[in-house]
Amino acid sequence: MVCRVHSANFTTTNPVPIPHEWYEPGDPVIGEIASLIRYFLPNFLFNIHPTEVLIDHPMVLSKFYQHILALVFAIDEINENPKVLPNLTLGFHIYDSYYDAKMTYRTTLDLLFNSHTFVPNYKCGYQENVIGVIGGLSSEVTSCMADILGLYKIPQTSYGSFEAVTNHQIKFPSFYHMVPNERLQYQGIIQLLLHFGWKWVGLITPANEAGERFLNTIEPMLFKNKICSALTERIEYHIRYTGNMFDMLHSFLQKISFNNSAGDEITLNERGELAAGFDITNLITFPNRSYIRVKVGRLDPQAPPGKELTINDGQIEWHRGLTQVPPQSLCNDNCRPGYGKKKKEKSKFCCYDCEPCPSGMYSNEKDMETCISCPANKYPNQDQDNCIPKIPNFLGFDEILAIISTSSALLFSLITALVLGIFIKHKDTVIVKANNRSLTYILLVSLLLCFLCSLVFIGTPKQATCLLRQTGFGIVFSVALSSILAKTISVVLAFMATKPGSTIRKWVGKKLAYSIVLSGSIVQVGLCGVWLATFPPFPDLDMKSMSEEIIFLCNEGSVHMFYCVLSYMGFLATVSFTVAFLARKLPDSFNEAKFITFSMLVFCSVWISFIPTYLSTRGKYMVAVEIFSILASGAGLLACIFFPKCYIILVRPELNTREHLMQRKI
Repeated sequence: MVCRVHSANFTTTNPVPIPHEWYEPGDPVIGEIASLIRYFLPNFLFNIHPTEVLIDHPMVLSKFYQHILALVFAIDEINENPKVLPNLTLGFHIYDSYYDAKMTYRTTLDLLFNSHTFVPNYKCGYQENVIGVIGGLSSEVTSCMADILGLYKIPQTSYGSFEAVTNHQIKFPSFYHMVPNERLQYQGIIQLLLHFGWKWVGLITPANEAGERFLNTIEPMLFKNKICSALTERIEYHIRYTGNMFDMLHSFLQKISFNNSAGDEITLNERGELAAGFDITNLITFPNRSYIRVKVGRLDPQAPPGKELTINDGQIEWHRGLTQVPPQSLCNDNCRPGYGKKKKEKSKFCCYDCEPCPSGMYSNEKDMETCISCPANKYPNQDQDNCIPKIPNFLGFDEILAIISTSSALLFSLITALVLGIFIKHKDTVIVKANNRSLTYILLVSLLLCFLCSLVFIGTPKQATCLLRQTGFGIVFSVALSSILAKTISVVLAFMATKPGSTIRKWVGKKLAYSIVLSGSIVQVGLCGVWLATFPPFPDLDMKSMSEEIIFLCNEGSVHMFYCVLSYMGFLATVSFTVAFLARKLPDSFNEAKFITFSMLVFCSVWISFIPTYLSTRGKYMVAVEIFSILASGAGLLACIFFPKCYIILVRPELNTREHLMQRKI
């Protein structure tokens, strides 16, 4: 056995001298980079040669001397037992890292090339077969060793793993790390923060390469999990923890497990990394400033996804000075349900204001990023923290509007039927005959149907009612308007036919009147037929127009066809009004033109006001507007055209004579 210990205050010809090493020859040789001795190394300056700089006396951390003894005793026991490695003698070569990156690189190179004259990448003097290296008490030392060992495919393992390997098999075909994956520790930190709801944290790292590597790894993970780092402090001290940052690839060691001499199961994952978990301990302090560690949870990499972290919150002993347990770590209070986050300018995303959800949106959990919209069939409640079903909106038979509309429609229908009965009963009187009683009957029947068709608009929209609503109303009103137009033209032609030598007399009669009614109605029937054949109306739901209600409606299918039907009715009404207006002063005692003029004025006024009112309303009120327009325009025609005649028939029968009819007014 060879043991070399150099003086602590020294200068040598080597630029970075190695004060300590322990070597025992063998074939093969196990290397070790211990963490026993610490020098407070000076900063090397470019104007002074490194060999001229004195190094102070070392500080020995005797606690870690057990790592060196464990390797020595293990190798001695292996060599003394011929059954473990027959015909093979293990050696060891031990150096120290001195807790310094430069010294770690230097001792690792010296371990491989074994030359006390520093010539990198050359093997000089006697040679040794280093088949593996143990060491890396901290992540900084581990990474420095890996930088060198990785180039030469020398395997590296952490303390505590060597015995497990030797009990299994000495075989190192390629480079791997038998150390716990450092990233698992980071994941454990993230899960621990999320478990307690801590979103506003500070990061304290050593001011060295390991600290920068920690920040570069943990900060993206914090951001991904919506955790903000409130501050980052780099300080001059060492945080010691074992770990590994490298993701190296060996097939021999993928997913194997075995027991060491203590009976503990050792498992390697598919990357050749030690698949070890971590205990979560609670440091409990006492008034006398003593403390104990109590295990309160575990981070298990073998657990199913999402269940790696287990914590027993009941076992945690929080500090007595805390006013709230667990303590909160937030930039600001969580937003209550019904509120969403609003980013603060020039602040990290964990710092935000809370503002009420916009109209039509809600949030039902604390601290939601943004408010969300309710489903189409629901709307937010008053607090905007939940969605409630929308109320159905349609003109039901049990509503006041529907009752008034139904009563009015039935009343006007009854009045129309009574007027028709009066005209039928007095069909042989002069006033009924004088105004073409056939057209009168057609007009009264069409008005009766107009009043009754308004009832189709009441109730839940169905396929049949949707098909009949606009088309039925359009056709029967077109028949009524065509009848009025025929009556007006008949009055004009009748007056013109009384002039001596007039050739228009041959046009006067029922044939012309029926032709006008038929031709005027057939156009509307054709329009409705095209509408039903191409884009017919159908029952539909409107969930967007009203925030708290679902509108049950008849979708018109083709809005263009709907307005074509209305436009044609407007055309007939305009022509009737024009002809009646021109004939209003004809000298005839029973001239209907003046009454038709007024009735058409009422009709046009109702439907001109209908269009903007109809377009500005929604739901049952839109239906009520159309029902009102149908009833009002029909009642206007009934009152203006027929009430004066009924008055003469019933109250002034003396005027219902041929003599009175033949009188001319000047």
